[in-house]
Amino acid sequence: MVIKPKVRGFVCVTAHPGGCAAQVQEQIDYVKAKGPVKDGPRKVLVIGASTGYGLASRITSAFGSGAATVGVFYERPSEEGRTATPGWYNTIAFTRAAKAAGLYARNFNGDAFSDPIKQEVIAALKADVGPVDLVVYSLASPRRTHPTTGVVHKSVLKPVGTSYTNKTVDTDKGIVSEVTIEPANEAEIADTSAVMGGDDWEMWMNALNDAGLIAPGATSVAYSYIGPEVTWPIYKNGTIGLAKNGLERSARKIDAMLKVNGYGRAFISVNKALVTQASSAIPVVPLYISILYKIMKAKNTHEGCIEQIQRLFATQMYNGSALGFDEAGRVRIDDWEMRPEIQTEVAKIWPQVTTENLATLTDIAGYRTEFLKLFGFGLPGINYESEVEPHVVME
Repeated sequence: MVIKPKVRGFVCVTAHPGGCAAQVQEQIDYVKAKGPVKDGPRKVLVIGASTGYGLASRITSAFGSGAATVGVFYERPSEEGRTATPGWYNTIAFTRAAKAAGLYARNFNGDAFSDPIKQEVIAALKADVGPVDLVVYSLASPRRTHPTTGVVHKSVLKPVGTSYTNKTVDTDKGIVSEVTIEPANEAEIADTSAVMGGDDWEMWMNALNDAGLIAPGATSVAYSYIGPEVTWPIYKNGTIGLAKNGLERSARKIDAMLKVNGYGRAFISVNKALVTQASSAIPVVPLYISILYKIMKAKNTHEGCIEQIQRLFATQMYNGSALGFDEAGRVRIDDWEMRPEIQTEVAKIWPQVTTENLATLTDIAGYRTEFLKLFGFGLPGINYESEVEPHVVME
């Protein structure tokens, strides 16, 4: 079948296997071109490994450090006549490239919040890999079934305390408008923290520790975002931000556990705003990203997922480098985004943006390009008019 993008709201419901493979190869090529990450990880577990920062972490571990990697994710497989979600195709492409390079790669597709998946992964690590020296926690999910209580928690993207009104953009239609979001109630705040907080990260690390599968000196990292004040009501000070506070508390607990077990470390890396499936769903944020991209590209400081994670590994986590923490104990790879001169320009452009000047004042075209690229569309060298088999089996 000929596969074309079908965008509905903030998601594309189709994905192109060849395009997904091409963008994975782009990331692999970037990491290889940057050279080896000295003293990098050797045995890596990535929870949330199929897209975005999780995928970039797996690629950087494998092709920057020669690591054996185990990836956990929750993707819809392909069927006859129906495409898979992009993470399915991304993982197939990564696994083929890793195995061609002589690297161990094993995949688990299922609910990472569940106890059965944890036990499957632990059994595989015991059989094939042994104790891991890096655990990356990069889950982005709208809901979580708690493994102990069976309660289904659903996250919401809402402010806390008062309603919030600001500009947003329909990235598909290019229409700038105002959006008002009503505040979350206490139950919604608690549910969002249950999904996006650090409880499950702690469960993973405790299960690995109990099984003797954490190597002395191991590192664990989870990813977060803070952003500028214009997004704080819906992000940092909203339901997501409160959940991320829980993630930071979990980082401190895990860090203490790892230090007891052999001078390990756990921390939060605050990363740059990027076009991801998760960020596309947050009101206001896509407009901010469109402005940010225009400014950072002009200053030649723009980075995507793979550039961010390769820099994190090479200049903070490994290569003889020491972690640099902010006042709250977080590593800041969003440092280029948050430079005062960048944010001053964002603040100057923000009130000026309208539907009529959107294409001039922002990089909405770049946003759309990056969005479609997440689903394997718009990659050079791919003939999108040709027939392609959507049903690809994971090896």
